[in-house]
Amino acid sequence: MCGENLPNITLSVSEDIHSIMKQHGEIKWSEIARRAISEYAKKLDLLDALTQNSELTEEDIMELDENVKKGIYDHYRKKQSS
Repeated sequence: MCGENLPNITLSVSEDIHSIMKQHGEIKWSEIARRAISEYAKKLDLLDALTQNSELTEEDIMELDENVKKGIYDHYRKKQSS
């Protein structure tokens, strides 16, 4: 990415995180942030591509979400009691 004219953004972090970051000046924090943002944006792009022709409503998705979470909860709850 060297030499590229990239747009800049400004991030705010808590004092606690800033203190930790200052203790590790050897780390290129802008690169860490750039990679994290890039990975998240790529996941969003993939999600958009996968769902662009979906006929599910937000209500359908929330119902599926609840069912999946309940199934996971029940699965591990059952495992614990065994």
